[in-house]
Amino acid sequence: MKIVNDIMIEYTKQVMKLGRSLFQILSEALGLEANHLVDTKCADGVGMLLHYYPECPQTELTLGVSKHADNDFLTVRLTDQVRGQQVLYQNQWVDVPFVPGALVVIIGDLLQLVTNDRFVSTEHRVVVNSSCSRVSAACFLRYNAIRSTQLCTPIEGLVSEDNPPRYRATTLEEYVTHYNSKGLYGTSALSHFRL
Repeated sequence: MKIVNDIMIEYTKQVMKLGRSLFQILSEALGLEANHLVDTKCADGVGMLLHYYPECPQTELTLGVSKHADNDFLTVRLTDQVRGQQVLYQNQWVDVPFVPGALVVIIGDLLQLVTNDRFVSTEHRVVVNSSCSRVSAACFLRYNAIRSTQLCTPIEGLVSEDNPPRYRATTLEEYVTHYNSKGLYGTSALSHFRL
């Protein structure tokens, strides 16, 4: 068991390192200083969920996970070769292809909020497979603590008189509490915070 714990600890450290690099690239894409998102501490915390989806011979009777967007800034997902994750693209569900050695990166609601809709969270779901089980590990990059009192608000440099803030300020704790009470029922938790 210690070996598994050591692997998970090392893996999350590497995901956080990757997250910091991704946030630097995203900051530059927004026209901000490279460390802007890193300096706001959105890459300081990570939560991990391991998912196991058993095979289901009657796939029409169940979903692995219903349509939702993640309640973080970025999600980094490691999956096995079994397809199952889908993204909503132009009102169609599209399979996320398996690429050996690749990770899937998903934009979450909090990144949409702080970028004032410049980056939009990815609506996705998981479907089960009729012939084999599926395993994935998801790391959710967010503030260091769920009970964080740090305000999450549109970045000042991304709002103007012509492009006013689209969301009110919220803490991670308030956002996660609302997200969890709403549940994964296909509606965005962000609508509750929209101005």
